[in-house]
Order: sequence, then C-alpha cells, then structure tokens
Amino acid sequence: MKIAVIGGTGLIGSRVVKILTANGHEAVPHSPSTGLDLLSGKGLAEALAGADVVVNLTNSPTFDDASPAFFRTTMDNLLEAAAAAGVGHAVILSIVGADRVPDLVYYRAKVLQENILEAGPVPYSIVRATQFFEFMAATMSWTSDVNTVRLPATRIQPIAADDVAQAVADVSTGAPLRGIRNVAGPEVFALDELGRITLAAQGDRRPVVTDDQAGLFAAASGDALIAGDGAVIAKTTYREWLAR
Repeated sequence: MKIAVIGGTGLIGSRVVKILTANGHEAVPHSPSTGLDLLSGKGLAEALAGADVVVNLTNSPTFDDASPAFFRTTMDNLLEAAAAAGVGHAVILSIVGADRVPDLVYYRAKVLQENILEAGPVPYSIVRATQFFEFMAATMSWTSDVNTVRLPATRIQPIAADDVAQAVADVSTGAPLRGIRNVAGPEVFALDELGRITLAAQGDRRPVVTDDQAGLFAAASGDALIAGDGAVIAKTTYREWLAR
C-alpha cells in the first residue's frame, strides 16, 4: 500500500513510517520540511497523489484558543484533497477521554477534529491514545521550580510512543474502522505518583507536592483519561521504558 503520513517526521510519525516501511508498504513522510503546509493546502495534492491511505499526525502548535481553528482548517483541507485524490482511508490520532474533559480547549479541538473526519467524504479511522511516556518531563516542567514539583493526583494510563505508533500503523493498513480504537499503557497511575517515580529514576531529589489545581491535567477528574473496556492495551510498562 502507498500511505501518506502527514506529520511523518515527528515523534509518532517517524515511528509509523519506520514500521510501515519494514512491513513492505510505501510509507511517505510529509511535513513542512518536505514542502507540505496543511494550513494553506500547499503540497497536499502532490502528497496524496496515488495514496491508498492518508495518516494525519499533525498537531496544533498551541494548546490555547487557536487550536480549534487549526484543526478545522487543516482537516477541511486534508479531506477535500483526499477525496479529490481518491484516497480510500483517512486515519487520525486523537486522545483517550478527549470528550470527557470539556474544560480544556485543546481537548475540545481534538473532538472537533474527530467530528469533521466522521462527517467527511473519506472512510476513516480514529486512534485515541492515552498520554505518552515521553511527555512526562514536559508535564512536570509546567508546574516545577528548582525546589518543588507540583502535580495533581489525576489518574492516567500512559503509553510509550513506540506502542502508539504500532497501533496507528496497524489501523492504517486495515479496513477503515468508521469509528474509534482506544489504545493505552498497561498501568494506571496517579499523576503525582508518576512524577515521584520519574524523579527517583533520574536521581532528582525534589519532592512532588500533590496539588489538584496544578497544570493542564488538573481539569480531568475521575477516570476521564483512563481507556476503559475494549481498549488495546500495550505491553511496555513505564519502569521498563525508564530503564532503556
């Protein structure tokens, strides 16, 4: 299959391209560095020419009020070009629980992206993943200083980027789901607990203070970010990943 991977040079996209290529597919990465601009549509027709599948892994450059407009424009451009090119399957990567955290504008923007795909002219699949292991350092940095790390006790079920990429690759080479596949890591943590595990592994002696108002994930309550029944559960544990 010929698969156009939009955002194919990023954290997940580069891994998806590698997996698909190893499995004998023609996976072509596209990004601004290759001349593709989803916001303007520049390069889209060329990127999708002859493609059987398009995988959209691009992300809004900000998490603020600009993110809905980003996803609306880029999805409208992508679906128009994909339909014109005769692409038979469009895949996006979204977030487990995006529809259960309405106080986060970025999560509302991801739901908007899903809705545009669902209503569009191209058969589709949505992969929803939980928070990536790789983002833990950034998550802590939002609410840290030289003395203390502050994190909420929000329950999360994090997953390795390699496992997310595998899930996206698997879906992109199958028949369109016309629905959602949830993927998650094998363990559930309170975010403050995960912070303590991370700092200990790094030899960082700063304490983690539980603060249920701290950071982006303070807006999620209960099991909003937990995958639930029917999810594909990856094998890589957080401590295994830390030890690499």
